[in-house]
Amino acid sequence: EVQLQASGGGLVQAGGSLRLSCAASGFIFDDYAIGWFRQAPGKEREGVSCINSEDGSTYYADAVKGRFTISIDNAKKTVYLQMNSLKPSDTAVYYCAADWGPLDSDSWENVDEYDYLGQGTQVTVSS
Repeated sequence: EVQLQASGGGLVQAGGSLRLSCAASGFIFDDYAIGWFRQAPGKEREGVSCINSEDGSTYYADAVKGRFTISIDNAKKTVYLQMNSLKPSDTAVYYCAADWGPLDSDSWENVDEYDYLGQGTQVTVSS
């Protein structure tokens, strides 16, 4: 059974940092993509970032470029999202999702492309 466990959320002041983790279990393939999505109250879910396990290629939403960094530990099947210079507009529930096989710049932001969606972790940035 595939499971995705997101953790690392919390309350932080604007300008602060958090690191989210997405631990994947039950994977039987080594070629997969992990994406991070977020959903703020009253807003639609949006793609934040994605990484492909095979070649390490990464994608970012314009809103987080230069502030967030996604990385992967293939041995642990864990993906990290380092979030720096956080803003109140980053406040949301953050979810990680997994897809078998790589995703590209045209597909990574579409949550329907992913096969699994994990539980979320709350990130709150105070002003």
